[in-house]
Parts: sequence; structure tokens; C-alpha cells
Amino acid sequence: MFYPNNIEQKIDFTVIREELNRRCTSTLGRERVEAMQMETDYDTVCRLLLLTDQMRAAESDPMLTFPLGDIRDMREGIARIRIAGLFLDEAELDDLRKTLSYAVELERFFSELDEAKYALLKELPNNLNNQSVPNHLSSLVKEIDRILDRYGKLADNASPELARIRREMTNLQGSVGRTLASILRQAKADGFVEADAAPTLREGRLVIPVSPAFKRKVGGIVHDESATGKTVYIEPQQVVDANNHIRELEGAERRERLRILTAVTDSLRPNTDLILASQRMLAEVDFLRAKVSLAQTLHAIRPELINEPLLEWSEARHPVLWLHYAPQGKTVVPLTIRLNRAANRMLVISGPNAGGKSVCLKTVALLQYMLQCGLLVPVAEQSRAGLFEQLMIDIGDEQSIQDELSTYSSHLRNMRAFVRQADERSLILIDEMGTGTEPLIGGAIAEAILKELVQKQVFGIITTHYTNLKHFAEETEGVVNGAMLYDRGQMRPLFQLSIGQAGSSFAIEIARQTGLGESIIQYATELVGEEHIDYDKQLQDIARDKRYWENKRQAIRQKEKALEAKIADYEERLAGVKQQKKAILEQARQEAAELLQQSNATIERTIREIKEAKADKQKTKEARAKVEAMKEQVGKPKALKDFKDLKVLKNTVPVAPSSTASIVRQRTLSFVRTLDLRGYRADEALEKLIAYMDDALMVGAGEVTILHGTGTGALKQLTRDYLNNLNRQRRKRGLVSLDFGDGDVNHGGAGLTVVKI
Repeated sequence: MFYPNNIEQKIDFTVIREELNRRCTSTLGRERVEAMQMETDYDTVCRLLLLTDQMRAAESDPMLTFPLGDIRDMREGIARIRIAGLFLDEAELDDLRKTLSYAVELERFFSELDEAKYALLKELPNNLNNQSVPNHLSSLVKEIDRILDRYGKLADNASPELARIRREMTNLQGSVGRTLASILRQAKADGFVEADAAPTLREGRLVIPVSPAFKRKVGGIVHDESATGKTVYIEPQQVVDANNHIRELEGAERRERLRILTAVTDSLRPNTDLILASQRMLAEVDFLRAKVSLAQTLHAIRPELINEPLLEWSEARHPVLWLHYAPQGKTVVPLTIRLNRAANRMLVISGPNAGGKSVCLKTVALLQYMLQCGLLVPVAEQSRAGLFEQLMIDIGDEQSIQDELSTYSSHLRNMRAFVRQADERSLILIDEMGTGTEPLIGGAIAEAILKELVQKQVFGIITTHYTNLKHFAEETEGVVNGAMLYDRGQMRPLFQLSIGQAGSSFAIEIARQTGLGESIIQYATELVGEEHIDYDKQLQDIARDKRYWENKRQAIRQKEKALEAKIADYEERLAGVKQQKKAILEQARQEAAELLQQSNATIERTIREIKEAKADKQKTKEARAKVEAMKEQVGKPKALKDFKDLKVLKNTVPVAPSSTASIVRQRTLSFVRTLDLRGYRADEALEKLIAYMDDALMVGAGEVTILHGTGTGALKQLTRDYLNNLNRQRRKRGLVSLDFGDGDVNHGGAGLTVVKI
């Protein structure tokens, strides 16, 4: 599946293993790290990646609290107690209790997860033989809890017999202690012992220290003496029988302790398979959490996985470089690369030494290896990744004295393996292809090998300085050139990969920068010929121009995004205005209906009053005045009066009609009909122009003048482009386009733009 055997050392995957080992909390997890290997089955890799991603989501979910606990390796003890008669001691039982308790917590946590979001993680406890794990493991924990106290020692109430023995021992020890204290007080009073003497233990028995000269005065059994011989330790005769009884009780306690531990172990023995299965789950959890921890450090993600050979990575970063430089506040230049069946399978990268070609290869190799080991990788969200059945590399010097291999011979041995074994599902990575021998024939052999690999439809990336390989990539379908960019002005590498053209080695420029004599450089130039030098310069110019236009494209893209955001903002405001218009019209209709009803009532009442007044002139005049007032009110509904002032205002949400009128009046009073953009940068000028035209449209300015000057013509072009875009937006909304053009030749001409609103 991979070549050579030491590929992990060559691509620095050993560093990734070390990082994962460091993040594991148990030997169980670290063994899973060591067992990790490159997988080629699509479903397997998908499951590994998704499981890691779900663990990351569960740990970061604010609604979840991931349980924490001890993971102890109990496999050795569990394997031992399969033999009847053997048992776990108190320390081992305490470790097992902690481990099983954590397993119970984890299983309960997984069982409560949302299946739609955490399906794989929820199924993780099924590794426990599909048994009713929480209840079963909980019963084992309770059995251990029954005999151990919280400090991991055998509890007094582990059995009635143990409780009796310990109670009797405590009473006897208290009695012996009191007797010794009494004897010691008297011996101190008689001067047989030192004033600061105290009872001590010798051979498990309580004794008192006595000067040898008075040992017969105290009376009892001498158990020991000090190294100097100045003190002897005597067990007074009065406590000998009690101490003997205590020793008998200690023996009884040991026998009862062994009986209890054996009984508990016997109850655990039928569940050894279940316990070992819980160990496997805990190992997996520890391993998964280590992978999540590493992914968080690397800002790694789970890219879209495709079941075919494919490399479509955006902003891929070398993980080991990231681990090294990120703590120092330094950045790692990302890599964007695409290899697929539809376009290009093979990439030929050229460029200066120390420009990042080898790092590019190792980044690809390491990320692909990590991915197929089930690790999340540091790439951008839009990245897609495929699977390769073989990963084969030729990176570094494989010179071997033992095998009598030169550098070139070792490279050829690798090339032979590639040609024989690689196929359309293989990814090969070759650093400095063809080097190590005479350049002309070395380049020819390299081109022949590259041609063979292309015919076998192998995926690959190679780095080279050879011009013939650059030409081959340019002329061969399925092969593309790539260049590591170099800042010729500052004479420094940019560590950026640009796909689409070959790169220059900048050999002449670097030689000149190092201070090599100009005569030497000139002679070397004559040797290779002007044609080669011209080709190299063309490559440099192409790289420079491409970088320039790429920067321009990025700047334009940013401006377009800003403009799109403003347009979206205005359209949102317009939608709000339309909604307000609808509400105001509905209000107007309601007011009109009410006024009509009031009008009818007023007219009927007026007619009745005229009839009742029998055509009295004054009464008739008053009645007619009421009708005229009603007509005036019907003609001017409040909602429609307010609607006349409703406009879209810059940098505001649609406001109520009553406040809009005052804003319009204020802006009308402060509005000036000329905008001077001279001296501003393009982005600043565009921002001022947008704001100014908003105000001009709002106040109905009629005609305005935008002063941009002639200069390079950039500000004029920016102004006209914006006005054209504004007209397009107005036409979409059914509004009349604005007229604009150069000013009068006597008053600025092409240096200003006059806009008629």
C-alpha cells in the first residue's frame, strides 16, 4: 500500500504519532495510536473520519457535558483471574471500579445523544458485545463498592466476620496501649526510661524503649536493641498475652480478607469478556479524544471524501510546520492543489532551491496519509479528497554503503518500483527527479520514466530543475506545470504554489546575490546560451505578471463583494419600504372607509337639520360648512399624506413616515451639489460616491457634479462604472435611468461628471 517501508519517517508522520500519544491519557489509547495504519477502503475511511468529527462536535456542543474519568489498563489482571483460585487485590479492584464507573458514564452519555447528529458515536458502545452494558457494569461496580471504601481499602463491613475481627482487634489494641502507657509512666518516674520515650512497634508488637541497665527492672521480652546498644525494646509481661491474641486476630483478618477478595473475584470472573470489551471502548474513546485534540490544534476538518483517486485541496497546511511555528506566532503558507482524472493527473513543480518544493511534496504526502488513517486534516472547507490504494514516494537521499548504492542508484531503484507497481489508483511523489548523475542523460531518463507513468495513468507530483521536464509537462495531456513563486525584487521565496506555468530556478540572480563574481556569471551565461537565459527570464516574467494580475483579481473580487453587500442591503431596505407602503395603503383604505361612513352620516344629518330649520339661511350656511370640512378631510387621508415622504435612507432601516420627513429636510438643507473625489484612494472614493448619490437621490437634487480630475483616469472610470451599475439597478426596479456625462469644456470638461437626477 505504501513505499518505501520507512515512509512514515520520511514524511514526518512519526511526529503526528508522537503528538497523538502525548494527548492520550492511558496505555490503552496509546496502543490504538500505534496500531493506526493507512486504510484504502472507502467505507472504513469514511467511518473513521465521521466518528472523529462527531466526537469533536460532541465535545464542543454547549448543550452536552462530555464525562471525564480514569482509564486504567486492567487487561493483565483480568487475564490472570480467568484461572480459578486467583484473585484481584484491593488496589486492582479499586482501579477496576474507577475504570468500569467511567465506562458506565460514557455509555449513558452516548445513549442519550441525538441519533440524527451523532449516529456513529451513539453506536460506539456496541463494541461491548451488544449486552445491557450500563446495568451489567453498574452491578459489577456496586459489588466492588460493597467491599471497598472510598480510599480503595477493604471496608470494615465487607463481611460480618471481618467487622467482628477488626472490632476485637481495636479493643485489644486500645487495652494494650493503655497498659503500656501506665507502665511507661511508672518507668519514667523510676528513671528507667528517658522522659521523652514513647511506645513503638517491633516485629508487629507494641514495646517500650528502655536503657539496658534497667531492662530487668521493667521485666518482659526483649525484642530488639538499637544500633548503638544504648536502647533495648521490651514487651512488658503484662501485655504479652494480649499481643499474642492480636497477632492471632491479624492472621484471622488476613484469611478473611483473602476469602472476601476471592469471592468478589469469583463473581467478576464470568464477566471478563464484558470487562475486556469495556476496555476496548475506553481505548477507542481515549484515541478519539486525542485525535480531536490534535485536530483542534491544527484547525483541521473533515473534507468531502470521494470514492476515487482525487486531490482537490484548498489552503492545505503542513501539520508539523504548523505545530512548530504556530506557538511562535508565525504563519504557514497554505497550499492549493488539484489533481483529478478529468483534468490533470500529474503536476511538475519547478522553482528555486529552498523555495518550498520539497515541503509541498511532504505536505501532500503527509495529509493524504493522515486522511487515510482517519485523521482530520488542516485544509479549507471547500476541499475534496479522494483515496489512493498506493502511496509511493522518492524523497531524500537513500544512499547506502551496505547495499553499495549511490544516490542515483537508489533513485533508480525507486523509479523501477514505481514503474512496475504504480497504476491509476496510485499517488507517487518524487523530489528532484533525475538528479544524481550527468544532467543531460539524467534528464532524458527522467522524462522517459515520467512518460511511462503518465501512460499508466498514475497520479503524481514531481519537483525538478530540468528544463526538458518543464517542456514535457507543457506539451503532454494530463500533465501540468507548477511554480514555487519567488520575489525577484527582494530575492526571497514566497513559498506559494502557482499552477499553470513552469518556474524559474533563479540561478543567475541567486548567484549574483551571493556575491559571485560578475565575470563568472557572464561566462556561465555564455556557456548555457542566450536562448536558455531568455527562457528562464520569460518564466520569471510570467510568474511576476501572473502574481500581479492575481492580486488585481483579488482586489476586484473584494470590491465586488463590498458592492454586492451594499446592493443586498439596499434591496432589503427597499423590501421594507414596500412592506410599509402596503401597510400605509391598507391604513389609508381603512381611513377612507371610515371617512366615507362619517361623510354619509354628516350629509344625512345636514339634510335633516336643513329640513328642521325650514331653509333658515344661518342654519343652512352652518350645515354647508360642515359638509365642506368633511370633503377636505376625505380628500387628505393621514396615511396617504405621510406616504409622500417615504424614502430609502442610507445606513438606516426604513423608518416611520413621521420621522422620515424631518430627516429629508435636514439632509436637504445640508446637501451640496458638488462632490470632490480628488486625492482619495479608489476604495475611499467609491464609499464617498455611494453615500453622496444616496443623499442626492433622497433629496431630489436635480443636478450634481462629481469632481474626479483627469490624472490616470482611474477615478473617472470608477465614477462611471458605479453610475452605470446604479442605472442597471434602477432599471430592474422600474425606475428611470440617470443621465450623466462630461462637464462643460469651459468648466472642467472630462475632469468632472455631471449627473442629472
